[in-house]
Amino acid sequence: MKFQRLALIGCGLMGGSFALALRQAGLVEHITGFSASEKTRQRALDLKVIDQACASLAEAVQGADIVLLAVPVGAMHSSFAALRESLAPQALLMDVGSTKCDVIAAAKTHLGERLSCFVPAHPIAGKEVAGIEHAEATLYQARRTILTPLPQNSVRQIKMASEVWTAIGSHVSDMTPEAHDATFAAVSHLPHLLAFAAVNALTAQPQGAAFLEMAGPGFRDFSRIAASDPAVWRDILSANHAEVLNQLAHFRSALDRFETTLKQDDTPTLQKLIEQASGVRSAWTLQAGNSCHKDSETQPS
Repeated sequence: MKFQRLALIGCGLMGGSFALALRQAGLVEHITGFSASEKTRQRALDLKVIDQACASLAEAVQGADIVLLAVPVGAMHSSFAALRESLAPQALLMDVGSTKCDVIAAAKTHLGERLSCFVPAHPIAGKEVAGIEHAEATLYQARRTILTPLPQNSVRQIKMASEVWTAIGSHVSDMTPEAHDATFAAVSHLPHLLAFAAVNALTAQPQGAAFLEMAGPGFRDFSRIAASDPAVWRDILSANHAEVLNQLAHFRSALDRFETTLKQDDTPTLQKLIEQASGVRSAWTLQAGNSCHKDSETQPS
């Protein structure tokens, strides 16, 4: 398996790392790149992440046999619309979006007969920093990548998508789009929302700044993902709001139970609740293959 031309749409951390990984694995001959910012395109060229900077998305996609959409999920509609006419009939098109139902809906709206080219993907990887300067070929190694294939995909397209991610070090799993969005609302989207809310709740208090000065490793670890890209997470939470609201209801129920035990000064129950959470967390970290979930997912797309 080797590709003649990769079209990288979105020259940032995720896309840049994919391009570098394919190049390092010897899987691609030529890489074109497009980002809305000319400065970003030039930076990707200067860093040799791409071989050719293109002034339009359509120009980048022209002649490519593999295309990666590494743009925020809010930009998927315009991206699919812009690439449709330039996408080769047998090309492999993938994304790296953290939501899938909305991305697939956008693809169905705009891709027409090219829908079969699109194999939706979500690599569970990232860093606390964004930008092409932080891209690295090893970003996807020992990480999980979720594919949510479409009925329109051929066996060949699905196999090729799986082989690409496997070749750059990912562990590939398949899910339905609905199961994907429900799952990641629980284990990614809600935790990010809670981190944002906790930081805002702290700083909204009159003594918030003084409290923050005293914060230690516990607050640092808990709040780490609150430093995530605001525009990216605005789009993710908005796109998957129904599942996130469902998870918020579950969280509110659990939080209410803690509140009740504190009000009643019910220390035995309080300890049981803490032990339950501690046991689950400890067991999770010991699960085989848990290296796919390194604590660095802050910039998902």
